Amino acid sequence: MLIGSLSVSDQATKRVLFIEHDHVSEGGPIWEQFVIRGYDITRFHIVDEANFNQPNVSVVWLDLLSFDVVVVMGAPWGAWEDERIGNWLLPELKLMREVHNAGVAILGICFGGQLMARVLGGSVGRAPKAEVGWFEIESSDESLIPRGPWFQYHWDRWVNPPNATQIAHTEVGPQAFTFGRTLGLQFHPEIDPYVLDLWLEMEGGCAEVEGEGLSVEDLRIATRGQEADSNKRARDLVDQFLDRIAGAPVQLVD
Repeated sequence: MLIGSLSVSDQATKRVLFIEHDHVSEGGPIWEQFVIRGYDITRFHIVDEANFNQPNVSVVWLDLLSFDVVVVMGAPWGAWEDERIGNWLLPELKLMREVHNAGVAILGICFGGQLMARVLGGSVGRAPKAEVGWFEIESSDESLIPRGPWFQYHWDRWVNPPNATQIAHTEVGPQAFTFGRTLGLQFHPEIDPYVLDLWLEMEGGCAEVEGEGLSVEDLRIATRGQEADSNKRARDLVDQFLDRIAGAPVQLVD
């Protein structure tokens, strides 16, 4: 096993697809835990760096139903911005409904959690304020979703699907829900200092943080300080997702 390059042993038979909507959506500790659990990782990129400012690209999708798990990652765009990214957002909504109804386990992170809320009958829009940095959350099931702190980096929020079970929230909005074999998260368990630097080095990344009255260097320092505990929480969350959610009864959506 070579985690750095995401190689796995020949004995690995389970497959997880990471849908990466931009060029900086690396998986950090959650990649590592999927590999440890015997999953072969496939990365599927939507918008490359050259198209970052023109993200409404056309996409030739993989066969999503050929995977055991699909992880829908974050994005710098909104899961409600049909006009801006509709060439791939609208097909993704349709495809992920099919994936969910087929009983494939789904983990949605930030944009991915918002997208899955929309797929399953909820809605997504601008939040009353941003959440950027390390936050504790309120959880009704701390064995599945502990209080954290977890890393937040979002300006939008979802409204829970009608038949979803909310697991966690903050004063701004929902932070986690389950719906059959889908787990939607608003926070970023994948964050570590390397992933954060990728985001900050992205066009406009530092300006976004500073626009919320935060110090970029303070955010980096806090993330380094949280790294060991945060990585453990992330690995535990992957285990809980695989052990509890991925094998839950299938819950269909119309």
